[in-house]
Amino acid sequence: MTMKNARPVDVLVGQNIRICRMQRGLSQSDLAERVGLTFQQIQKYEKAANRLGASRLIQVADALGVPLATLFEGSATATRGEPDQSGRALLADPHALRLVQAFDRIPDSKHRSAVLQLIETIGRAFERRRSPG
Repeated sequence: MTMKNARPVDVLVGQNIRICRMQRGLSQSDLAERVGLTFQQIQKYEKAANRLGASRLIQVADALGVPLATLFEGSATATRGEPDQSGRALLADPHALRLVQAFDRIPDSKHRSAVLQLIETIGRAFERRRSPG
């Protein structure tokens, strides 16, 4: 199955596997070992290049120590509404997750605010570079 043929739920499940894996500090190889696969297979699941069957989904959830429903968080079926697009795809990016985790370790709200302002300033500068005019 190629990415362009992947169904939205396959992409979502792959993103959620990646998020859960990274939150636990596991590499793709670590997760693969726990499930009895190769890291390439985990990589394909995370990128939705391959679909996971029901028994494999349960194995992955168990290996990650999460309820099965966690792998479907953000889907229209799981939430009984519109898909949750509030940053789940962004958190699948390893840099974004590391940024959020580092930000969470800053206890002082004054420092958190300074970091946020810095990142917003950099983001706006790149936006201006991209926009025509």
